[in-house]
Amino acid sequence: MSAATATLPLRDPAARGRLGALVAAIVVLWPLLVLAEFRPAALFETAHLQVMGDFLRGFLPPATAPDFLVLLARATLETLAIATAGIALAFLIAAPLAVLASRALSVSRIGPGPGQRRAALVRAATRAVLTVLRAIPEVVWALVFVRALGLGPGAGVLALAVTYGGMLGKVYAEILESGDTRSARALLEAGSGRLGALFYALVPSTAQELASYTVYRWECAVRASVVMGFVGAGGLGQLMDQSMKMLNGGEASTILLTFLFLVVLADAASAVIRKVLA
Repeated sequence: MSAATATLPLRDPAARGRLGALVAAIVVLWPLLVLAEFRPAALFETAHLQVMGDFLRGFLPPATAPDFLVLLARATLETLAIATAGIALAFLIAAPLAVLASRALSVSRIGPGPGQRRAALVRAATRAVLTVLRAIPEVVWALVFVRALGLGPGAGVLALAVTYGGMLGKVYAEILESGDTRSARALLEAGSGRLGALFYALVPSTAQELASYTVYRWECAVRASVVMGFVGAGGLGQLMDQSMKMLNGGEASTILLTFLFLVVLADAASAVIRKVLA
């Protein structure tokens, strides 16, 4: 190797493609940011910094009054109950829909037969149902169920069950399809039913991902209860709404710390479950 060759700079063969992708991203995102009135520099203006500082100072110190802590403990248990019951019902909705929507468990795809068109229609209809369920936000469902059932956690449970049932079903189907489906296909070709192929082939190989995503959705359900609480669906969200209306930042700060604890708890539970299923 000559000295001239040794001093030549190394060139990334994909640099031109990355630069083109960056320029395309800027061209696409810039008008969207303008439309969204995204002006981060406004956050650092003196007047805005003063307003934010005054607002944040109201959250200190966190409230520790015994009577409030009793209400907080009760609301925390209610939130956990709402999230857990909602995810349990969502799982009951999502699991059968995911089996119907997954191409990995389609018996008609093994070979030619009269059932291919009917199976394709069933999968398309199932995916349409999942789209409708997850397209409507849980807060909208909460408003509907609050009007039907009245104020309380029952509306929150049903709202989470409907929306998260659509989300879980869609992702479950994608997880089942993205894994190694050869063992499931072998069982189906040998005459096994769809449930046998599901429990003996697909679930063992995707159990970690399925469990991890379910726990993540449980964590999201805990956070979603904040928003639903503002429309009367109970839990910590309703307590947060009351504290904010009373301009009690200390109570709001304690509630936010409780949410942080619940998120950490969900992360720990996910890690434990993944380790058990490994």
